[in-house]
Amino acid sequence: MRPALLNPLFQPLTSLPGVGPRLAPRLARLVGPQGETAREAVVLDLLFHLPSYLIDRTQEATVATAPEGGIVTLRVHVDKHRPTPPGTRAPYRILVHDDSGDLVITYFHAEKSWLEKLYPVGETVLISGRIEVFNDTPQMGHPDHVVPEAEADKLPRLEPVYPMTEGIGGRLLIRLAETTLARLPALPEWLDPAHRDRERWNDFATVLRRLHRPESADDLADQSPFLARLAYDELLANQLALALVRRSLRTSLRREGLPTGAIAARLSAALPFRLTGSQQAAIADVVADLSSPNRMIRLIQGDVGSGKTMVALFAAAAAVEAGGQVAIMAPTELLARQHARSMAPLIAAAGLRLAVLTGSDKTKARRDAEAAVAAGDIDIVVGTHALFQASVAFRNLTLAVVDEQHRFGVHQRLALSAKGGKTDLLVMTATPIPRTLMLAYFGDMDVSRLTEKPAGRKPIATVAVSSDRLGEIVVRIGNAIRGEGARVYWVCPLVEESETIDLAAAEERADDLRKVFGDRVALVHGRLKSADKQAAMARFQTGDADILVATTVIEVGVDVPEATIMVIEHAERFGLAQLHQLRGRVGRGSRSSACVLIYKGPLGQTARARLNVMRDTEDGFRIAEEDLKLRGGGELLGTRQSGMPGFRFVRPEHHGALMETARDDAALILARDPDLVSQRGEALKLLLYLFGRDEAVRLLRAG
Repeated sequence: MRPALLNPLFQPLTSLPGVGPRLAPRLARLVGPQGETAREAVVLDLLFHLPSYLIDRTQEATVATAPEGGIVTLRVHVDKHRPTPPGTRAPYRILVHDDSGDLVITYFHAEKSWLEKLYPVGETVLISGRIEVFNDTPQMGHPDHVVPEAEADKLPRLEPVYPMTEGIGGRLLIRLAETTLARLPALPEWLDPAHRDRERWNDFATVLRRLHRPESADDLADQSPFLARLAYDELLANQLALALVRRSLRTSLRREGLPTGAIAARLSAALPFRLTGSQQAAIADVVADLSSPNRMIRLIQGDVGSGKTMVALFAAAAAVEAGGQVAIMAPTELLARQHARSMAPLIAAAGLRLAVLTGSDKTKARRDAEAAVAAGDIDIVVGTHALFQASVAFRNLTLAVVDEQHRFGVHQRLALSAKGGKTDLLVMTATPIPRTLMLAYFGDMDVSRLTEKPAGRKPIATVAVSSDRLGEIVVRIGNAIRGEGARVYWVCPLVEESETIDLAAAEERADDLRKVFGDRVALVHGRLKSADKQAAMARFQTGDADILVATTVIEVGVDVPEATIMVIEHAERFGLAQLHQLRGRVGRGSRSSACVLIYKGPLGQTARARLNVMRDTEDGFRIAEEDLKLRGGGELLGTRQSGMPGFRFVRPEHHGALMETARDDAALILARDPDLVSQRGEALKLLLYLFGRDEAVRLLRAG
């Protein structure tokens, strides 16, 4: 299916000279695509594996002027060899000099005959490497390059440095980059000529050649026009794919009925509180979508505690009123069961029928639930991704609600659309997302934002405390439990003590706290069996346990209104988005709440900035913007430490302005050439293949 023009770039790594079956897997781990786009690594991945920075060896120095710690190129006379004395671990030393002074070159575990050939006594050689001072004598250990004076032109004066891994060195990557550049075919231009001229961008092939053969450090800098061109290509491929997904999902529906408002009225009457203005607006958006002839694809974006679940419930009521069934999918079984528990009384009051389906259900109970769903005897099914397995058949599924949208990416939406499903789609995220990332990830969706918290919620007092004061924190928590009936979350980053990383372990912390609070301490972590997790959570919810020690399994969705204190141990190790999610587990009732961020000093600049932001604000959208500045978009959406998940070149802090242009460009392209059959359209299909958006090309063929 892929155009033959691209075949040289999609050959396996073993097609490259010198890359055999032993080297290829190691190379694939370094350069291959990660995450949801993962496929076998190919030649293209080496082309997309760019240098991080450039070593400039053009300036020759003298021994006397060479800066300590700096990389320099020296022209030196070889005086003497001093081999390693037998039975010692001393290095092999070569004594050299220039007119300004003496230098010692050192090697460990090197062959004497090889070094004698490399450094002939009495000859002049050019060496390039890092200068260190040892016992007041300048030294250079294992120079990067050594060439005879007569072959000075062979010394690489500008040397790109690539991200490397064990067994994959810089020289190998430079050689492979040259080999792959030779395979790069002449590709037609897919960018609008006027736009390209305005930005002064080179063509795709020229950009890749320049980045692998940089002429100055500026070529690889964050603001480089060469990197900007690649980032824009990647964004355009993504926005074009999103626009094609949107078009395929946005099919007209022959709706059997329309929402009447009858069930919604019963729901409203059963509510013990008033909906916020933004909840009412979001519900109105959903009802309007479900009343229109077009399929709904809407994202509900709301901060922790803003009431997204209630919007989902009213959306479900509208879908059932129109004669359909609803599936509500949560990312974890813990969250799915909690959704069901919190919704059950309201669903019953509205006269609706509810079932829960998860992967750990007993066989008979699961079979009975599936049969009831298939017969249409269930209106709303809550579960995990197990809901979309082949064994689950609905009589008339008209609405799918997906919670925690950031775990359900573009590629899953492409797959969903490829199945030809005609259900309306409502997705929710509790991660506030800056506008630039919204465009990159959710360009195929309409968005409703919940900007208010339900009435009666009080601010959460947040403090950062050094781990040296752990004993003091335990005493104050004991006072709060005895005096105010407080319930406490205590979050630890690991389950077991790691020998290599000094992090508190949940099991060990629970044991320590039990010495003070007895059996009033419960423990939850990812390795517990489902029934044990449920039992521990139930103890905490009913008040049988005052303290719940947990890993980040409780980050999303756990709702215990009586919990008023959140302790996060080693807070400096968490990202801002995760800290914000964890803090959102308290402050859900009418009582004042507190969040204690325990850190182990000394703090780095980024960690200090994160804790300061947490103390300064509870506004999730401001926190998201700060997180983007500090870390990049990957961690914000829970996929990677930095950069943007699913993207190789896009850095939102540098390329944010390109996102809107790419989105507008994609919309204009499809308006003019919906099937991409023009000359530019055919070139754009190549772009989709190059950036792993093949599914979008299949959508074109499917019509």
